[in-house]
Amino acid sequence: MTREITTQIEIDAPAEVVWEILVDFERHPEWNPFIEEISGEAEQGSRLALTVRPPGGSAMSFGPTVLAADEARELRWLGRVGLPHIFDGEHRFVLEPLGAERVRLVHSECFRGILVPLLWRRFAARTREGFEQMNRALKQRAENGASLAADR
Repeated sequence: MTREITTQIEIDAPAEVVWEILVDFERHPEWNPFIEEISGEAEQGSRLALTVRPPGGSAMSFGPTVLAADEARELRWLGRVGLPHIFDGEHRFVLEPLGAERVRLVHSECFRGILVPLLWRRFAARTREGFEQMNRALKQRAENGASLAADR
């Protein structure tokens, strides 16, 4: 069984600025209301350590593997709960340029595994809201950072 959550937001900042914020894992706790902690390298094949907390939910920690890290274009990882095909989540951040100073962030996750149908109703709405909160916070940080950089 496969289910997907997809959100998007337009950001008035260059893709490079948004990318730098996304991969600056050390600073995520400063601005990110969904991903409380993240560490590791944004490099294909590397392992991350992250803790997420959906709104109104409990914190969950994972050790996903980075599947893609295409600078200023895509960051994607695969996390699992238990063994493969039990509950897998492929998380994606895709940056679609809309001009030199504007980008669309498509933030999604595809869930697969035998537990997905059983758990979907318990976590889907909270997870979507967590993605949307993160998107808005990323937009604010990128747009404020972009304007500060322009002032220099």
